[in-house]
Amino acid sequence: MTEHPPDYPGMIVPVGHVEPVPRRIRGYVAGRLVFDTVRARYVWLWPGYPQYCVPRGDIAEGALVDEGRNLTLKVGGARRQSLHLGSLTRPGAAWEWAEDAPSGIVGHISFRWEAIDAWFEEDEQVFVHPRSPYTRVDALRSGRGVRVELDGTVLADAPNSVMVLETGLPTRYYLDRVYLDWTRMEPTDTVTSCPYKGTTSGYWAVRTDTATYPDLAWAYDFPTRQVSPVAGLVAFYNEQVDLYLDGRPLPRPAPVTRAIWEKEQR
Repeated sequence: MTEHPPDYPGMIVPVGHVEPVPRRIRGYVAGRLVFDTVRARYVWLWPGYPQYCVPRGDIAEGALVDEGRNLTLKVGGARRQSLHLGSLTRPGAAWEWAEDAPSGIVGHISFRWEAIDAWFEEDEQVFVHPRSPYTRVDALRSGRGVRVELDGTVLADAPNSVMVLETGLPTRYYLDRVYLDWTRMEPTDTVTSCPYKGTTSGYWAVRTDTATYPDLAWAYDFPTRQVSPVAGLVAFYNEQVDLYLDGRPLPRPAPVTRAIWEKEQR
């Protein structure tokens, strides 16, 4: 298969980059406030999105207990911490950055995302992971025709679309449902979430005359306000189907992979 260079902008932030967070950040566990800070820092452990780093002084007193275990992470060393709130204990919930970490975060605390029940930027809850200040997501209506095929079977043929352009990802083409061949679509139980777009309301497998392919299409019936034009529309993974834009075949982009940095902290 011929490799094609990406036709979309890539991420620009290097691993280890540190920046101030110009937002109030709060975290709650079991309804109790764990931290409340206007002095947080971002650190990038991979180019896709940052992690928050919270000054220890802005964390509830006694909430963290040092486990006496050193960690070696992508950008420096750290000490693993347990979270203790009354009778609730969450081992390995956080880590304190050591002296060999970037200077802006030494002594700060980073939390595993799933160790905190609810994250807030100012008064709005944030899901999945912190939003990158360098990521832009645009939903643009387009009058260019989009045809989707797989194994020679036409799955959709639409005269227009809503194009979602997200930094570091292939352009996604969201299509009105009336232009899909629903005899080829089978709903699945898959649900995914995105901090920029929201939580999916549907996923579909695709059945051709040759095979059945799981989870090739999805929809957001109730997306975030930033991408509200995609509400109720359906998109396909460009990486796994043959897509034509105004009759011109588009190369399949390489699959997008993410560094599973959490494994390094276990």
